[in-house]
Amino acid sequence: MKHRSLLTWFALGHFANDWAVCSLWLIVPTVGIAMELSPAQVGLLFTICNLGGALAYLPAGILTDHVSNSGRLLVATFWWVAVGYLLAAMAPDFWSLALLLAIAGMGDAAWHPIATGVLTRDSKDRRAHVLGIHAIGGSLAEVLSPLAVGFLLAYVDWRESLALSAVPAILMGICFFWVARSVPRVERKAVSKEDMLALLNMWRRGNGLRMVVMICLYNMALMALLSMIPLYLAEQHGFGPEAAGIAFSTMLIVGALAQPWIGRISDIAGRRPVVVLGNVVAALASAVLIFQPPLWVILAAMLLAVAALDAIRAAVLAGAVDHTGHSEGTTMGLAFMLLDGIGALGALFAGIAAGFSWPHMFGLAAAFALAAAGLGFVTVFRR
Repeated sequence: MKHRSLLTWFALGHFANDWAVCSLWLIVPTVGIAMELSPAQVGLLFTICNLGGALAYLPAGILTDHVSNSGRLLVATFWWVAVGYLLAAMAPDFWSLALLLAIAGMGDAAWHPIATGVLTRDSKDRRAHVLGIHAIGGSLAEVLSPLAVGFLLAYVDWRESLALSAVPAILMGICFFWVARSVPRVERKAVSKEDMLALLNMWRRGNGLRMVVMICLYNMALMALLSMIPLYLAEQHGFGPEAAGIAFSTMLIVGALAQPWIGRISDIAGRRPVVVLGNVVAALASAVLIFQPPLWVILAAMLLAVAALDAIRAAVLAGAVDHTGHSEGTTMGLAFMLLDGIGALGALFAGIAAGFSWPHMFGLAAAFALAAAGLGFVTVFRR
């Protein structure tokens, strides 16, 4: 199978695995309304889901660098996602739902360092570009899944919507029994304690530590916005599930389509200007929302903030791989663990801030993005 064809399949696999996760952007607020949860509890549910997935990133990345047949690992992720979300759809209460969603999210989480580790290892000169193409799958899932779920929720409850969200993973799990044969193999090698310690030491101090904090703050800003926007539109402006799904999907489509282009620019011009500018734009747009302007301004500012952060994701991840220069799967696992582990706390903090007022929440998102921009400016991005 040619490289371009394999890259297309990887994007489709990303789309299928992320579909169920992305459906949660509307399903969780609907659960919140049905269970009469506070904004802080809604944010906590998002955070628990992401923390569960974060536990799978690093082990999956390590496996990618040390197991010869990554294709089989990719197949396993689809079935983990499918079974996990079908079980979550039957959860009887808040805590069982949170636990099952966290476990189900591990399957989707494992996909990312395995797939991106393979891609960045085979495309060293255009890492951000191939990551951007791969990201299109996940970004389109973020666009189309909330849109589809928004209409589904008008006819069925959240449990049936969550169960149906597992269908793309099932279909792709069948397809990948064939695709997996074409995934490039690597020489099998044992995990070395010395190599792992050397890799971790690259992130513990100086430039590496600045990049770690920057990655966390960047995703805190994005998670704060994504987790609270549907709830804000429903509570403050009376948006129903369909209208919220359309608005939310529209906010994501611009960043989704821009990722390969922005990634390619960062391959040529460097990571710093792209990362800094994206965070600054998001901070300014979020700051506008503090003043609660007319609805059309609110929607435009939300679109700009979300798109700016989404568009630079490939450049942020490529910068992490550039920093180490090797062990691509493990590095991607660590980066995703930071994004969806520590970075997911942005949803919880945003929910707490929203408990005070919505301007507080948007101000917090702006502060996260501005802090990420500042750290990006003083970080050295190696090439």
